[in-house]
Amino acid sequence: MMAITEIVQQALTTGYLSVMAQNQLRKLLQTNYDSEDLDALIILHRSIVAGEVKKESLGQKNYRSVKHKDASSNIKLAYQVAAEMAFAAALALTMSHNPHDQPSVGA
Repeated sequence: MMAITEIVQQALTTGYLSVMAQNQLRKLLQTNYDSEDLDALIILHRSIVAGEVKKESLGQKNYRSVKHKDASSNIKLAYQVAAEMAFAAALALTMSHNPHDQPSVGA
């Protein structure tokens, strides 16, 4: 299985995040990750919201450009991404912290 930073880098390079990659991220977030992984997820989240990375939805069979979606689907996608990031943040906050691994955000 790929590391979180590798999945994020692939999505940023291709401009696309598949359902399979999303599922891998969810699994990896349930195991071991560090502040670098969280930084990468924040960058991925911003790229999705900005439209730089297209996220495949669970019911989507083929790649479709966000340009062809109406405004309500873009808003729905933004809320979905925000909810997933809130979940990841909540999960990170509930996990025990390694005192030697402090987040570098804002440092």
